[in-house]
Parts: sequence; structure tokens; C-alpha cells
Amino acid sequence: MEEIKNNTDISKVTLNIEGMTCDHCAMSIAKRFDGKKGISKREVSYGKKRGEFTYDPSLITKEEIIDTINTSKSYRVVGNGTENGSGKNNFDLIIIGGGSAAFSAAIKAEELGLSTLMVNAGLPFGGTCVNVGCVPSKTLIRAAETVYHAKHSNFAGIKPKGADIDFARVIKDKKQLVATLQEKKYMDVVGDFESLQMIEGWAEFLDHKTILVNGKDKYTAIKFIIATGATTNVPEIEGLDDIGYLTNVSLFELEEKLESITIMGAGYIGLEIAMAYNRLGVKVRIIEFTDRVLRTQTPDISEELEKQMKSEGIEILPNFRAVKFEKDGDATIIHCKCPDGSLTKITEKGKVVIATGTKPNSQKLGLDTINLSLGDKGHILVNEKMETNLPNIYAVGDVTNTPAFVYTAAYEGKIAVENAFSSAGKKADYSSLPWVVFTDPQIAGAGLDEAQAEAQKIPFEISKLTLDNVPRALAANDTRGFIKLIRNTETDKLIGARVVASEGGELIQQLSMAIKHGIAVKDLADSFYPYLTLGEGIKLAAITFGKDVSKLSCCAS
Repeated sequence: MEEIKNNTDISKVTLNIEGMTCDHCAMSIAKRFDGKKGISKREVSYGKKRGEFTYDPSLITKEEIIDTINTSKSYRVVGNGTENGSGKNNFDLIIIGGGSAAFSAAIKAEELGLSTLMVNAGLPFGGTCVNVGCVPSKTLIRAAETVYHAKHSNFAGIKPKGADIDFARVIKDKKQLVATLQEKKYMDVVGDFESLQMIEGWAEFLDHKTILVNGKDKYTAIKFIIATGATTNVPEIEGLDDIGYLTNVSLFELEEKLESITIMGAGYIGLEIAMAYNRLGVKVRIIEFTDRVLRTQTPDISEELEKQMKSEGIEILPNFRAVKFEKDGDATIIHCKCPDGSLTKITEKGKVVIATGTKPNSQKLGLDTINLSLGDKGHILVNEKMETNLPNIYAVGDVTNTPAFVYTAAYEGKIAVENAFSSAGKKADYSSLPWVVFTDPQIAGAGLDEAQAEAQKIPFEISKLTLDNVPRALAANDTRGFIKLIRNTETDKLIGARVVASEGGELIQQLSMAIKHGIAVKDLADSFYPYLTLGEGIKLAAITFGKDVSKLSCCAS
């Protein structure tokens, strides 16, 4: 690029520029400064997506340089730039956290050429999903299903002979998988990033532009993203801290098989643990203080799941509330308040596992110092753009008041960076969000259920098709569960779906897309579905709004 001689004191600024598609674009941006007083040097690089400008601040300001680029139709400066002499501890973006949301944000930041610092504490880089959540739990669930099918057959003519379980090997293989994915899907992905630094340590805000890490090192940034996730919510019950309880974090690390476990809590985490460990040969009991398992869902879903769990020997104690724990040798005595108000003692010879929900990791971050707004349960309050009440601080993932899934966290991390450093204005829309509970049968959903539709005063109608009406389920001799569709009676559009089936999670994405794109139930009923697939159940459930499918021949509509 052209260099202009100048003998005055100068400053230098590096600007990240989006919109360039070739070297000619870089030349076009540089030419916009032809004749501009105060510019002594300009170097614009398409490959690096940035421009470096040396200038006399008495003749032209950094803001005027940015405006010169932004007034073009095709190019825009991302952020406020990094000025010469700003120091090694100053960044465009600081991400606090090291999970999926943080890595997604870091990837987008690298694409935009932002200087980025990721500060992580607690779990290793990769966060909950790969280390102690999705990856370990789902591989243990699949291992347990292998054992179950080796011992149970849906067909009278097939007599399974059981399975030999090397429990320690199962856990060691799980650990190896976690280590492999943590490396390949997280550390290797960002390993060659030029603009990203990663450090381990606890971050605390000193002001809205400065953090202190490990109580000694200060770092500043133009924008911040808080992505610190959530951890197990351990209730305050007398004696609990003295019994050596487990959570999913510590349970998944044990290579020695326990004789038994008592799980406190019947949400999705507790239920997935219960089914996996029961099938791997551990005696399982669940204590739930509400009236049923998976209380967030409608009763018919809870009933279907409880029926299966009880048939496998899992003990479920609904409306029991633990009030005290105490050790008795190697055993734990759990004092419970029963449904009728009386007290009873339950002896657990193995371990107590806490699965009573999660709480956001928003403590000890100094958020009160900067007056960042939190909800009643400690979640950072954000809007659809992932903005907090402070203009330069965003929050994403499980630490916020948004749906707590690894894929929503990653989505939020990306759009937070885009919104923070450009005029993208992207909003998170979870109206058709698909989700799955990996029990057996699986529980899957998208959109509203009937209780939610009623609460929103939406006119609706339900179609519920039990799987004994689906040819695929009949052929597989596995008719557990149902497909339930909820439609708006005024528009015929699908507004919600719930599936209880052995592989229900594989059906929910197409139902989510139908909700997102406003597809009418009639269109679902009129579409082609391969015969003898579970997906055909969606067509049959749609038909059920107007016909009795039990009176139709195969493939009829």
C-alpha cells in the first residue's frame, strides 16, 4: 500500500474489517483514504481481514478512520480497533468460561479477526458436555442398552443368554472417549488460532472493562462474554455434606461398580443415570419430592416412563422428601418425610447421588461490583440478542435464563459475538426448539405441550397415537409409547409435539422443522412416509385428527 511521509507524532490502530472478498476489496478500502490528511501509512489485508493505519491524531481521529470505512456499502469495521501500545493484557473480547458456548464464541471471534482471551476455571476446557455431561452419559446409556438387549428379547422365539459386564473397562473406555473428543472437538479446533489466548484461572470483574484472574493479573477488553455454565444444585439438608455424596461429575469417574445407589431427584439427569446404572447391574432407588418423575412434562409422559422403569426393577419413591442424612458405618441413613406426613428411615449401602437440578455459575465473578442483573435463582438475565443490562457485556449458555442445552449454548455464543462486534442484530428463537431425554423409551419434544398452549390461551386440539398403531413398532414387537401432536385449531398449524418411543429422538427434528416453518397438520398427513419406519407414525398421528387410523389399511390415508 502507499506510504505517506510525515514528521509529526503518530498513532497506530489495527481494525478488523468484514465484507472483503478478495485483494481488490482491500485495495478499494485503502483508496478511500486517498487525500485524507493525517494518514501516514495504511495497510489493508484481505487475508487477515484487517487494516493497519498509522496517523496523526491532531489531524484525524480513530473514529474518523472507522467512519471512512463504514460509510461504504460493502465494508464494516468490527469493534473499536486495537491501538498501538495498548498492552498485552488488552483484548477486543474476553470470554469467561471454557465450554461449548465459549468455544463457539471463540471460533466466531477468530473469523472476525478479534483479539480474544478465554479464561476458564473448574472443569477442563470443553466444559460440562464433553467432560461430565452429554458425552459420558450417552456412551454409558448405550453401553447399558447393549446389556439390556443381551438379556431381554421382544421375540418369543429368541432366548438371549445375557452379558458379561466388565464395569471398569466400560468406564475406562468412556474416559478415553471423553479425552479424545475433548482434544479433537475443542483443543485441536482452536489450536492454530492466531488471535486467541487461553488461560486457566478464576475471573472476577473489577469494573465493566476489567477482570482480575487468580487474584493477581488484570485484563481489559472492549466486550465480554460470560459463559461459565452451571453445576449441580446441592440442597441444604442436614448431614448431607458429611456422607460423601456423588454427583454426575464424580459418579462417572468411579471404575468400581457400586452395589447400589439412591438418586435424589427424578429430572432428566437423575432418570438417565438411573436407567444406565440399573442396566449395568447397580441396584437403583429414586427419591423424588414431587408426585412423579419428569415433573416438567405432562402426566402421561411420566406414567409411560415410570411403567418401564419399575418393570426393570428401579424403585421410585414419589412425594418423599429427605430431611436428614447420617452415616451408619459404610451405609447412609436417609430420613424422609413420607407422602402422609410421617417419617421413615431408608438405608443406602452404596452411595447417594445428587441430581436435584443445576444452578448457574454466577457466584464469585464480581457481578455485584458491576451491577449486572441476575434472576431469582442466580441466572444472568439476557434478552434475545444475549445482551445483559450492561452494553459491553453479553452472557450465553447455562449461566443465563435461556434453555440449557449444549446446542443452544453454542448457538448463543456465536450470535453474541456477531451482535457485540457488528450490527447483525441476531435474535435467539426457541419457539420450535427440539429436545430429547435419553431414557428408554426416549422422551422428545418441540414447541408447546397442551398445558403450555392452554396457558397461552391458544385454541388447540390434540392427536395422540399409541405405538401399537404404527406398523414399524408392531413389526419390532416394541409398542411402548406414543406420538402426540398439538395443532392450532384456527390455522391447522402444528404448534407442538411430544414423542415417547425407543428412538423418539430421531423423529423430533422433522416435527421441530414443521413447527418452525408453520406447516399445517393436513400437509403432514398428505405427505409420503416410507412404510415400516417409525416416522410413518407422524403421518398416522396427523391423520388421527380426523380419522380412526385403526380402521385404515396399511399405507392408506
